[in-house]
Amino acid sequence: MIAALLGLRLYSVLGRRAEHGEEPLQSRQAGQQAQPATAPARLPERALPQQSAPRAREIPAVVPAVEKALREIMGADRRFDPNAFVDGARQAYRMILDAFWRGDKDELAHLCDPVVAGRFGEAIDARKTAGEVPDNRVVRINEAAIVGAALAGTTARVAIRFVTDIAAVTRDGEGRVIAGSLDDAVEVRDVWTFCRDIRATDPDWLLDETDEG
Repeated sequence: MIAALLGLRLYSVLGRRAEHGEEPLQSRQAGQQAQPATAPARLPERALPQQSAPRAREIPAVVPAVEKALREIMGADRRFDPNAFVDGARQAYRMILDAFWRGDKDELAHLCDPVVAGRFGEAIDARKTAGEVPDNRVVRINEAAIVGAALAGTTARVAIRFVTDIAAVTRDGEGRVIAGSLDDAVEVRDVWTFCRDIRATDPDWLLDETDEG
């Protein structure tokens, strides 16, 4: 089970830009200049869908500092809808985990920032070298909520906290179970941050950072 848990903790695989005790995302980003637009790797529209028709954009219940940042993003990007973003982030979370567990580097390159995708790739290679094959499943996503947001120049970043039940098994090269169980789900808490250059015509967001939730 220890090996299975390590396979779930993506923040330890990918690294963290923030240490515990640092300021929230919206405070850390204050005063920073916008970063250049990332490579074409992108979060597919099916993961973060755009609205088919105009409708009132509402802000979910968040702390005042995050609400302020979300309003700034909404003002700068008329297509941004916080509630639609959360719905899409749920789908993206499943897609990225599934691609990582399958070892699909190409799909990860379309869903993640190049640096994050590279770290996923390194973890996949290390797993193959060790002869380990994950057989993990997202049982349910119990919570997906916005916990951070920032607009620095033209770079928007939104952090989502996921509370998820995941069944995790590690098999060897011959398919034998060496750790974990698909009968017992483990609760996993993560905070994933997605980013986008709001000047870009492409409406999709990239996974930019992972942390423990």
